[in-house]
Amino acid sequence: MCKVIAIANQKGGVGKTTTTGNLGVGLAKQGKKVLLIDADAQGSLTASLGYTEPDAMEISLATVMGSLIKDEEVEPMEGILHHEEGIDLMPGNIELSGLEVSLVNVMSREHIMQEYIGMVRDYYDYILIDCMPSLGMITINAFACSDSILIPVQAAYLPVKGLQQLIKTIGKVKRQITPELEIEGILLTMVDSRTNYARDISAMLKEAYGSRVKIFENIIPISVRAAEISAEGVSIYKHDPKGKVASAYNSLTEEVLANEQ
Repeated sequence: MCKVIAIANQKGGVGKTTTTGNLGVGLAKQGKKVLLIDADAQGSLTASLGYTEPDAMEISLATVMGSLIKDEEVEPMEGILHHEEGIDLMPGNIELSGLEVSLVNVMSREHIMQEYIGMVRDYYDYILIDCMPSLGMITINAFACSDSILIPVQAAYLPVKGLQQLIKTIGKVKRQITPELEIEGILLTMVDSRTNYARDISAMLKEAYGSRVKIFENIIPISVRAAEISAEGVSIYKHDPKGKVASAYNSLTEEVLANEQ
């Protein structure tokens, strides 16, 4: 059984891409077969895994979805890249912006990515989708084909406040498109645990959402080492294996695995 998790927040800069990459490698280290899908037109996940020119790629998520829209033959594993740390990647790039616009006129437009996931899910235990920081058509596609959504939130007032819109959208997709869709959990990122402010935000989050949504016990601390990894093309496990961020992502991986029990 493959589990599909979308990693989403309509606000940028909250650690979505970092979480997708490190959770993916964490799951691979636990012996799971993992595919990461870069569903962001900026191609940040693709670039952070060392593929520095996402826009120059011949095959990306946009080309595969474009072929499916035109009813063309698609080879399931075509375009998938194999990363040295044991994960696979379907790259994303700027072409997703054009695809987002053209999806408006497509029949069953919310289900194009689902069609692609249906072709590859038998090969994997986990598929993680790094969503773009908007609630547009590509993100709705990602929600429609996911089993659950993991929401990284920066430990600050405005990002926490912005969660209401996202949770509303997830509720709408659940009612209208994917009745089985769940929220995997809210993950606090970039936490400076030396400050009272971070503790206050954490308490506010629990008070506002804790009764309805799982909030991960584990938090991701703020760290310069974590900020460096996107330029290195590797995960935190390789860049700073003994650091606090690697340890935090390790604990997150265990929590995600425990959700399966």
